[in-house]
Amino acid sequence: MCAQNVTCQNPGGCDDSDRTPLIAGLTAGAGATLILATIAILLYKRHRRIKEAQDRLTREREAILNANNRGKSAKVFTGKEIKNATNNFSRDRLLGAGGYGEVYKGILNDGTVVAVKIAKLGNTKGTDQVLNEVRILCQVNHRNLVHLLGCCVELEQPIMVYEFISNGALYEHLHDLISGGGRKLLTWTHRLGIAHDTAEGLAYLHFSAVPPIYHRDVKSSNILLDENLNAKVSDFGLSRLAQTDMSHISTCAQGTLGYLDPEYYRNYQLTDKSDVYSFGVVLLELLTSQRAIDFNRDADDVNLAVYVRRMVEEERLMDVIDPLLKEGATSLEVETMKALGFLAVGCLEERRQNRPSMKEVAEEIEYIMSIATAKVVEK
Repeated sequence: MCAQNVTCQNPGGCDDSDRTPLIAGLTAGAGATLILATIAILLYKRHRRIKEAQDRLTREREAILNANNRGKSAKVFTGKEIKNATNNFSRDRLLGAGGYGEVYKGILNDGTVVAVKIAKLGNTKGTDQVLNEVRILCQVNHRNLVHLLGCCVELEQPIMVYEFISNGALYEHLHDLISGGGRKLLTWTHRLGIAHDTAEGLAYLHFSAVPPIYHRDVKSSNILLDENLNAKVSDFGLSRLAQTDMSHISTCAQGTLGYLDPEYYRNYQLTDKSDVYSFGVVLLELLTSQRAIDFNRDADDVNLAVYVRRMVEEERLMDVIDPLLKEGATSLEVETMKALGFLAVGCLEERRQNRPSMKEVAEEIEYIMSIATAKVVEK
């Protein structure tokens, strides 16, 4: 039979206080697990919100690019492709920078050399300008306009990819910023060709694009030259589409000092003639190799347009022509220099209605070119 009275053989081990550390450990472990689980859930939700926000931003940007069903022709690059092409945006690939952001030289997997334009991080204005440029370039196709290859909208800032123009900007050639004396390569024939190419590109935007496109920032640094010195108009970041039933666009003043239409400042109305004015300043740069704004000139002549108009009024146009052009020039070439100078002044008329259209400007430059290249027939 079993003993009725059972006594504890180890009275000290049966004390409830010995269970406290075990219970505390289990409680702490459970609490830590709960905290970790909570943190994991919060991090997951945060990641999901960020991913949803990025997806939403991508959809919004794609909607902008595809507005009017025009942007679907652009190739959409992945962020990985862009990083590989630019060597992860290496500084030795940097071609230039501005208020909008930076431009890098890139090499695609098939060996194609491209220019990669990326908006400045956190700069919504730069972001909008890049997207606007992509959308507009998707609508145009002309030999004298930069060719858009595609874009990337999955990263925080949008990126556009376009053809690489190897010979830099006209501004660099005119103002001795090309190593090896690039400016000396720009003969009078070259300059006339550049003027004509640029005029043809702008005339296409004004008269062949539907709806018409106003560039709004025509200047020598936005005219790129290829290896044969053919010109292509670039940087459409400030461009605007004009409705077919509108003669102007009301907008805030933007652009570059020295090139802006004076009437644009007064009434904030933009027309195709605003581009004509800016192009007139570019013509003066081609003739004089001087900057649109230069504080090294006399106070009254800081603005190149004002300076040259005064010289024309004083019948001293040839005094401001680039000495490199006048040196060894034939009498026929001198006459064509004067003709281009008078055309430039016509583009700079104060009242827009007195300025020629870009189509008329292109035709006039073509006529001047035909005279400059004509051979004198001896009698």
